[in-house]
Amino acid sequence: MAPARPFFTTVNRTMIETRQLCKRYGDLVAVDGISFRVEPGQVLGFLGPNGAGKSTTMKMLAGFLAPTSGSASVGGFDVEKQPLEAKRVLGYLPEGAPSYGEMTVHEFLEFIADVRGLKGDLRDRRLDDTIARLHLERVLEQPVDTLSKGFKRRVGLAQAILHDPAVLILDEPTDGLDPNQKHEVRTLINAMSRDKTIIVSTHLLEEVHAVCTRAIIIAAGRILADATPAELEARSRYHQAVSLTADNVNAAKDALARVADVASIEVDPQDNRITAFPKPGRSIFVAVSNALTSQGVAVRELALEGGRLDEVFRTITLGAIGKEART
Repeated sequence: MAPARPFFTTVNRTMIETRQLCKRYGDLVAVDGISFRVEPGQVLGFLGPNGAGKSTTMKMLAGFLAPTSGSASVGGFDVEKQPLEAKRVLGYLPEGAPSYGEMTVHEFLEFIADVRGLKGDLRDRRLDDTIARLHLERVLEQPVDTLSKGFKRRVGLAQAILHDPAVLILDEPTDGLDPNQKHEVRTLINAMSRDKTIIVSTHLLEEVHAVCTRAIIIAAGRILADATPAELEARSRYHQAVSLTADNVNAAKDALARVADVASIEVDPQDNRITAFPKPGRSIFVAVSNALTSQGVAVRELALEGGRLDEVFRTITLGAIGKEART
């Protein structure tokens, strides 16, 4: 008989916490003393290039890998000292989503229900709800090994949410999915975030915009940034810049040069898109629009840039990798 599930509440509780978490493999430092907290209702994007330490951190949080030093807790339970309690409140989608390939999808989910101690009407409701949410009805009787990569990923996500955990750790949840499937999974994550705490490890920057309320950027095993997506975009040199396309590029450049608060102008050689960058602390959108109108420049598109997360990501991570290579 499965042990009784303890009373659990997420009110005013830090749901995920790491304290100087470190993982070494000989001389290789995969995770280098990282500390962060995730509160109820947050969706934290864990971003970094390949080899940054994302998956290693996820495995330590899930209790699949013991840290070399430091500690981690899930739902208030130390993952090393209270592993069963931590795992009861956790749903984990690992990299690659391993499963029993010879089982059918239905058999595999029934097996996970057994492992999680689900019984009676609750078991039936959770199985029906999970199968419907992940649109697995038409593959229920297929062996897992015969599924496409996208369906295997959906089965992996199904086992993670089957017991309705308070905490979800999802390592590359949309890996292998087509655009429609990615949209469905991101919609599901957004819906679940209302009553769960979620970490999404990803290298897809559009995933941060789609689902995350906060983002951590990690490289060489260290946390380099921890902010909301909007705060990260504000670090971009494109923040508050004005971009446009015009029939006459030279006339547009001449008009922009007349705006006192424009610091510089760039033209993309691939599509002739023009970007005007403001002087520090200045807003130039209205002045640029007026200048183009007064000079009679025909503009097809005019947009105020919020900032570009990909540029911020490259600047932060490449700088850290370069520093690491020099030490």
